[in-house]
Amino acid sequence: MKKPKTTLSRLAIVITVFLVLVIAVLVTLFVVHYFFSEKNAGYMIGVGRADCTGPVAEIPLMGYANPDQIGAGMISRLYCRAFIIAEPDDWSKRVLYVTAEIAMMSQRLRLEVMKQLKERYGDLYQHDNVILSAVHTHSGPAGYLQYTLFMIAGKGLIKPSLNAILNGILESVDMAHQNMTKGHVFINKGLIENSQINRSPFSYLRNPESEKLRYSSNTDQEMVVLKMVADNGEDIGLFMWFPIHPVSMNNTNRLTCSDNVGYAAHLLEKEKNAGSFPGKGPYVAGFASSNLGDVSPNIKGPHCINTGESCENFNNYCPKGGATKCIASGPGKDMFESTKIIGRNIYLKAKELSMKASEEISGPIRSSHEWVDMANFTVQLNATHSGKTCKPAVGYSFAAGTVDGPGILNFTQGTTEGNSLWDALRDALLVEPSNETKDCHSPKPILLPTGELSKPYPWHPHVVDVQIATIGSVAIVALPGEFTTMAGRRVREAVKSEFESQGKPGMNIILSGLCNIYTHYVTTYEEYQAQRYEGASTIFGPHTLSAYIQSFRALARAIAKDTVPDLPQLPEPVIFNISLNLLLPVLDAKPLGSKFGDVVQDARSKYRVGEVVDVHFVGANPRNSAANMTSFTFLIVEKFDNASRSWQVVHDDASWDTRFIWQKGNWGRSTSQLQWHIQNNTEPGTYRLQYFGHSKELLSSIRAFNGSSSTFEVSN
Repeated sequence: MKKPKTTLSRLAIVITVFLVLVIAVLVTLFVVHYFFSEKNAGYMIGVGRADCTGPVAEIPLMGYANPDQIGAGMISRLYCRAFIIAEPDDWSKRVLYVTAEIAMMSQRLRLEVMKQLKERYGDLYQHDNVILSAVHTHSGPAGYLQYTLFMIAGKGLIKPSLNAILNGILESVDMAHQNMTKGHVFINKGLIENSQINRSPFSYLRNPESEKLRYSSNTDQEMVVLKMVADNGEDIGLFMWFPIHPVSMNNTNRLTCSDNVGYAAHLLEKEKNAGSFPGKGPYVAGFASSNLGDVSPNIKGPHCINTGESCENFNNYCPKGGATKCIASGPGKDMFESTKIIGRNIYLKAKELSMKASEEISGPIRSSHEWVDMANFTVQLNATHSGKTCKPAVGYSFAAGTVDGPGILNFTQGTTEGNSLWDALRDALLVEPSNETKDCHSPKPILLPTGELSKPYPWHPHVVDVQIATIGSVAIVALPGEFTTMAGRRVREAVKSEFESQGKPGMNIILSGLCNIYTHYVTTYEEYQAQRYEGASTIFGPHTLSAYIQSFRALARAIAKDTVPDLPQLPEPVIFNISLNLLLPVLDAKPLGSKFGDVVQDARSKYRVGEVVDVHFVGANPRNSAANMTSFTFLIVEKFDNASRSWQVVHDDASWDTRFIWQKGNWGRSTSQLQWHIQNNTEPGTYRLQYFGHSKELLSSIRAFNGSSSTFEVSN
């Protein structure tokens, strides 16, 4: 006879079963949480793109500060691209990032954008979670910055230029905001070779030997991409950061152009948005800048353009002709080809990294921002010593320019002593720098003490943004200027180290260049001593980098601890009421018996692929079209479709295969030149070019017009 179970044994069985069930439930909850809440939770993602081209004629191109580089047409349009990433369960926790195809970000522009975002979205977007960056093309219009030194280079504050960028940023944000969808973000990294050189290697060599030995190159060759994919597996967009100057187009160029990184973005969007015109289609590729301060795409290096000799010397000086003859170029036969070669290299690597991106980003979104007085910042150099930043000033080598775009007269890089003649002119016309400024900036000889100049407006900013935004394990550090290779490396290491010390190891640090405001260059303390162009343009003195690193550490610490940064709380800068505009009013005229849009030089009857169609028209000033730029094209290339017996547009002025060139004549007359570079994949057939413009004659309003070439045949 079987012995009956005792009450105690039955209880043990019940408890055991209960514990097994509890453990099973806990394991299930853990698995669900780990694999779904963390790994596959994803984010709400939106991307957007909008035209921010602005005027393409009579406005100085911003970047080289070359007074002869006045806009006279366009190769490509300029775009603003945005992404928004938000936590899926709390959309208020988000980051908005914009990259604009302009020379640099303007404090005025940022403040205007934030004001407009406040009106549209309330408190959703604040200074801490909005990053505005510039790709740094030197072939975009000036006129949108509010400090005097920049207005001197840009002929004042040009409202059509400012408004084009402002509206482009806001439209790209609106598009991203409206297209928010559930998706996932993946990160990938890879090296690009044969696309960049250090244009200031003699400065780089000043860095400690032990530090240099840790790196295989004197430039950062790594590209970082964030790939955004919808829940249904469809690619939404790709944003990329890579340190390279968009100066493949040199300072003789007068055509609006987004340069090498813009061409790279164009190629990727063209592939992903097959069948769409440039700037159209849902997929967005934002190619942004990084620590590019001493990085050039002109990989043939500097040579004397009059003798062909190398001028890779400390002063970049040619025996015959001086520094103005020492210019870097390459890798193509001209700047147009070089732009496409470098741009294609960037595009191919971005495409490769996108295809292989498998590391998913997850985790909370946080951000921190503060205003700092960079003209009066105390830096703790070590346990016993401190230093201070300086009132802004530029040195003599600032006027020398770089091998990508040499400066003027007899100025050379590496200058550590002033010139009595230039000093006397500066003191008589502007102001003599104070002893405090001279001592603070040493060994920089002061060319312009911009921090001590305030007429008609302050010449340089004093209060500057510092900002970091994190998306899970990614930290985007918003650099307010052009940081050199080693300066960027030190920032990256400092921020990563700070996160690690606060219990957040493994952070991916992305350096985003030229964000929120432009403060010229930032070198290491050692590079500053060389006083080449980059050091002379480090406007807050030799301890500038240390001040930024200290600030970024405070922001990283605040994000990790979920507190406010331990930095002085300063008020937001003001937007100046500026009326300075040095542009003359537009007045168009046409030859007697002619109409605007009449053909002056017509197309030939036949062309083959590889040739250039070149048609000239009676033109009018393109500034008349500035108010209509986003819905307007200066040219189209049309193909006759035999099936429908109609003309079909195959290219507009956003295409990299077309060029619009405006030639100003006398007494208000001008000629507009339309070019179409026929690519090898062009279908044979019948084509024509059409020109569109707006004229403004004496005592008349602005009027639209157009003209057309004769038809012509294209064959293989």
